Amino acid sequence: MLLAALVTNPTIADLGEQAVIQRIIARLAMPAWVEVGPGDDAAVIVPARGRREVLTTDALVDGVHFNQAFVPPDAIGHRALAVNVSDLAAMGAEPRAALLSLALPGSMAASALDGFADGFFRHADAHRMTLLGGNITRTPGPLVINVTAIGTVHPRKSLTRAGARPGDDVYVTGYLGDAAAGLAMLRGSDAPAATSCGGCVGRYLKPEPRVRAGRQLAHHGAASSCIDLSDGLADGVRQIALASGVGVTIDADALPLSDEARRWHADAGTDALTAALSGGDDYELLFTVRPRHRGRLRGAHRRIGDLPITRIGVVTRTPELVLRDAAGTHDLPRGFEHFR
Repeated sequence: MLLAALVTNPTIADLGEQAVIQRIIARLAMPAWVEVGPGDDAAVIVPARGRREVLTTDALVDGVHFNQAFVPPDAIGHRALAVNVSDLAAMGAEPRAALLSLALPGSMAASALDGFADGFFRHADAHRMTLLGGNITRTPGPLVINVTAIGTVHPRKSLTRAGARPGDDVYVTGYLGDAAAGLAMLRGSDAPAATSCGGCVGRYLKPEPRVRAGRQLAHHGAASSCIDLSDGLADGVRQIALASGVGVTIDADALPLSDEARRWHADAGTDALTAALSGGDDYELLFTVRPRHRGRLRGAHRRIGDLPITRIGVVTRTPELVLRDAAGTHDLPRGFEHFR
């Protein structure tokens, strides 16, 4: 710590492992349902009464899921938790707790770690989540972040990908392709770590998981299947179709695209529809609804609020995945895939 005090801009290596851990633990406050928190080999928590536990995990790698050249540290922290919270939202779950593991380059600035923690804990507070602990290690490679998120859901109320049936309507929340446009804007920016968080750039830097929408869809029994859109609409459609053993027809003209994304793609000479189908990081919810349950969806939407919900297609009996537009029908393109 003496060395760290003497260094003007200390790095993780200057601080040392224990100081880095204490830097994070100092921010924590444990609710009463945490019996054993950080500082032991594992956490011990009291189960939520009458609920089922929902667990998910995601790893983010610098240069793959974000780029420190134009993504500020607080946005990295926000995204690291948000992508997990979005998985909970897709299951109709209420976020409760998280575990955090960091593989930190020794050259990483301590101020960047503080910025990461700012974004992470701000987002955790927004969802009343508690960080229970985790792990910190050194890496010679890029920054790697792994988060495990824990939520709860009422018995028999959890949403899955496997419930779609032929004739179900297909819906999506919010707008599609904004994050892909925001990422392209950041990549083309002359200003590293762009500070604007509005519009499409903000949708990429700090996605907002649709927790309220997922909970209300589950509570009202409105959705027959659900998935969050991390790797593009086309991938989400494919995952629901595969899990449910059905086909899906998507109406291209029905896809909700924001005016900002449309303008940006028009100016850039790129296709907004392709970005909506194949671009990732939107973290909207794609879900299906039985025709007889449209009233349940209206009830859920009233509780969800102003978030747009758009019907974009229909579930079919044949296994084909189809995109329908004014020119006819085409095979639905693939979404983003690692290793492809």
